[in-house]
Amino acid sequence: MKITLDEGAKERIIQHLGDHKLVLLTFEDGVGPYSQHAMIHMQTQFSLNIISDTMPKEDYNDTISTNAGDFWIKGYSKEDLQENMRITLNPRLSSFTLSGDGGVIDDNLGFIDFTEKTS
Repeated sequence: MKITLDEGAKERIIQHLGDHKLVLLTFEDGVGPYSQHAMIHMQTQFSLNIISDTMPKEDYNDTISTNAGDFWIKGYSKEDLQENMRITLNPRLSSFTLSGDGGVIDDNLGFIDFTEKTS
């Protein structure tokens, strides 16, 4: 299983990375500290999350190889993913799309950097 990021997506994500930071591809099922909500409709939803390597990630027990480094996932979320996937950035909307050989998986892939300080 692998993910290829287009140049726009790769650049946007790498801006948030550095020493001691990880990328999570979070299945939005309400499980774990980074899932924003439980699924309340039939649409599959994912988000990209940036965390530090000292933040909890017990629910993330597997990785997917990407051209921007490994992304951590909840192992059971593979059921909703595909073997060959792409993440593309729509610069006009500043949004990401996750798709695979079988079509679109999530047309509005969320992005949250949990390491950024809020005031």
